[in-house]
Amino acid sequence: MREVVIVDVVRTASGRGKPGGALSGTHPVDLLATVLQALVARTGIDPSAIDDVIGGCVQQAAEQSTNLTRSAVLAAGFPEHVPATTIDRQCGSSQQAATFAAQAIMSGFQDIVIACGVESMSRVPMGISTLGKDFVGTKVHARYPEGLVNQGIAAELIAAQWGFSRAELDEYAARSHALSAEAASNGLFDDEIVPVEVNDAAGDSRTHLVDETVRAATTVDGLGGLSPSFRTDHYAERFPQIRWTITPGNSSPLTDGASAALIMSAERARELGLRPRARFVSFSVVGDDPILMLTGPIPATNKVLERANLTIDDIDAFEVNEAFAPVPLAWARETGAPLEKLNPRGGAIALGHALGSSGTRLLATLVNHLEATGGRYGLQTMCEGAGMANATIIERV
Repeated sequence: MREVVIVDVVRTASGRGKPGGALSGTHPVDLLATVLQALVARTGIDPSAIDDVIGGCVQQAAEQSTNLTRSAVLAAGFPEHVPATTIDRQCGSSQQAATFAAQAIMSGFQDIVIACGVESMSRVPMGISTLGKDFVGTKVHARYPEGLVNQGIAAELIAAQWGFSRAELDEYAARSHALSAEAASNGLFDDEIVPVEVNDAAGDSRTHLVDETVRAATTVDGLGGLSPSFRTDHYAERFPQIRWTITPGNSSPLTDGASAALIMSAERARELGLRPRARFVSFSVVGDDPILMLTGPIPATNKVLERANLTIDDIDAFEVNEAFAPVPLAWARETGAPLEKLNPRGGAIALGHALGSSGTRLLATLVNHLEATGGRYGLQTMCEGAGMANATIIERV
């Protein structure tokens, strides 16, 4: 198989995913087009040479419907012959897009592919595509007669099973904000964030360049005053082991954002005179318990390490999506990964979780961290709805 490299990877700064957020006035198609245009401008790639654009998006409804990635390709001014598709592997959608892109290039079927993702949670609210609808059908109900649960309840079950206290979860959340705030103040996100021109509440144009979801003043004491988000009498009766520890403070916030990676064969990069920043080493995707739902990164990590013939100690940095604080904490406990290597620039609790964009957002942060620290291998993994997870290992070059 051919060697596949990442030539560049970029993202927007996060916006709060509700009306009034910095990116809430920007159509998701335009948001995704912005990062596509940035890749072209930064690398000098001729858009006519791109074989495909694969975009991740979770809520494919309303303004995010009808293959928005194709619309973004046209909005970015790419030639009409450049195709595009939009995929949904839940929160790991754009990480899966990067995997599909790399696999197409490895096979020799394509040479240059952009993997990307977008989510505007302010304009297309989470759950809008399933509102009032039974989206699993009778046979799934028959297999799980007690009923599936939402991700918040899954996070509560993980916290209970691994014995994490409310204080531990809040301490981890405060750590995320502290690390992200420190990274931002030191300019560590500058190379991955591309500008988005937005209009503020007064209608004036400005450039959005700073993650709106990071709260530098976050403290454990402040988080301790927040109430649990997901407690209902029904779930309290069904799951008496839950201690109701998941709050808005130790969960990822609703977020708007987009990200994109230019991926190609190493041979084509040499021909074009482009310097790769990293190469893909291995991939995995797994299914796991759909009730616990968010534990998939554990077997996905084990699988991708085995395929790469590496151990946890060989990895210099881990990006584990912080959908909820118990997810990376349980992952670290089970894999034995040291916390100092886990989300070293903070994670989604601080930087936000713009669902369809998060996979390539993590990739952008991971590549930049490896370059800044001289690390060799990085591993990213993402929990996904219905009990799935992707894992990817890259090597800095």
